[in-house]
Amino acid sequence: MVGFVAGFGELVGYSLRSVTGYFADRTRKYWLVTFVGYIINMLAVPALALAGNWPVAAGLIVAERTGRAIRKPAVEAMLSDAGKSIGAGWAFGLHEALDQAGAMVGPLVAALILFQGKSYRSAFAVLLVSALLCLGIVAIARLVHARGAPPEKRPSHLLEAPGSSKAYWIYLAAGALIAAGFADFSLIGFHFRKASVVAENVIPIYYAAAMGAGAAGSLIFGRLLDKLGQPVIVVLFFVTALFAPLVFFGGVGLAFLGTVLWGLSMGAQDSLLKAVLTPIIPPGKRSSGFGLFDTVYGVAWFAGSALMGLLYDRSIFALVIFSVVLQLAALPLLVAAARQRTSASSGKSA
Repeated sequence: MVGFVAGFGELVGYSLRSVTGYFADRTRKYWLVTFVGYIINMLAVPALALAGNWPVAAGLIVAERTGRAIRKPAVEAMLSDAGKSIGAGWAFGLHEALDQAGAMVGPLVAALILFQGKSYRSAFAVLLVSALLCLGIVAIARLVHARGAPPEKRPSHLLEAPGSSKAYWIYLAAGALIAAGFADFSLIGFHFRKASVVAENVIPIYYAAAMGAGAAGSLIFGRLLDKLGQPVIVVLFFVTALFAPLVFFGGVGLAFLGTVLWGLSMGAQDSLLKAVLTPIIPPGKRSSGFGLFDTVYGVAWFAGSALMGLLYDRSIFALVIFSVVLQLAALPLLVAAARQRTSASSGKSA
């Protein structure tokens, strides 16, 4: 049930984004959609302190993912608008860095509370503080950005495929391959424990290191993307594709390096891929475009993770080959998408 709830929550969290993204573009109520998503997303976690049985807890976990699905496309659309002045790579990189920093600090705060002998209920209840602070900052952002949604003119044909250029669909295929070959950390942590790679109480530290690497990497590579362009993504995903043999075959040191590469890849997927999509999606359809991309990405990740779970029982070597091959197969598509994007831009200029 734990595996099903976690997997179903992630599937819901990604698959709904195409719907909520289209709704945000259709109504142009970007801030309203963002507020609703944040309220559900942020309050579901501390509400776990009140859960008296596992079905209620499972429902809250799925609700948390649902809230994220509601807000994510609208937030990304507004981030892409901010990228016009500060650079798309930096805008998405900074956002992802702060997100990863929270993913690193939050579990450590909960662990500290548990270390003091208090219960999980106390740990979840304390997270209400960060949830309320988050909602307050969103409200302040709305007041500062009084214009509301991205200011570009609303498109006349909302039913057109988001990102009508061929480059969008090539990037979509590349993202799906990367996601399908990207092992979930729950499987990695399970392997660490089963194979006695590291002590059980050290596994959370490895995860925190991955989140820290993802945060730092999003900042650094986001800035490099704005300066150097597409080659940054190709090189980064080539290097991070090596995480699988390191975490599944390596000892303590190599497994740690593989975990860091895993974190770098996670950060790049959530930031750099969105940054390169920004200029090829029509401004008024970016919430739809990001939402569809996330939906395909999430379904591919869910399917790939399930298959890798089956492969783990039969052959870890086959699992590693599957992971590496799919991620490397995405690299030619990234190059092709960049060329298509450049060609389209040249044609418009001409």
